Amino acid sequence: MTIRFLSLLVALTFGAFTYAETYEEPNSTALAAADDARVAAMLKPNKATLDTVLSDDLRYAHSNGKVDTKASLTASLLGGEAKYVSYKYTERTFKFPAPDVATMAGRLEVQAIVDGVSMTTGISYLAVWRLEKGQWKFLAWQSCKIPPATPAK
Repeated sequence: MTIRFLSLLVALTFGAFTYAETYEEPNSTALAAADDARVAAMLKPNKATLDTVLSDDLRYAHSNGKVDTKASLTASLLGGEAKYVSYKYTERTFKFPAPDVATMAGRLEVQAIVDGVSMTTGISYLAVWRLEKGQWKFLAWQSCKIPPATPAK
C-alpha cells in the first residue's frame, strides 16, 4: 500500500470515529409528536398545521398508486376529495439513518372516504422525515395495502 492510500484510510477512519462520537441520535418523542400533529391535521384538515408539518418537497405515494405533492395533498384534504375518518397505528417505529433524517415504518388501519367511496384498509408503510430549520418535516410516504389473510387449508 502506498503512503497516500494509508493516509487516506487513517483520515477516513478517524473521521468516522469522530462522527460517531459527536453524532447524537435524536429522540423519537419529538418525531412522534410531529407525526401525531400530521395525522390530526389529516383527520381534521387544517391548512396551517399541514403547511407547518409537510415539507415543501413532499412526495406522498398512496396505497392505490396515486402520488401527491404537498400542494395536491393539501388541496385534496381541504377540498374534501379525500377524507380520513380514522388512522390507527398498529406499528410505528423510528430509525435515524443520518443526521437530520428519520424513517418511520410500520402498519396501520385507515378508514377513508375517497371521491365518495368509503373504505377501510390495512396499510404497510415507509415514511421519511427531514429536519428542516430545526423542525421535523414530513418528506415522503410510500404505502401498500395489506392483502386479507388467506384461510388455512
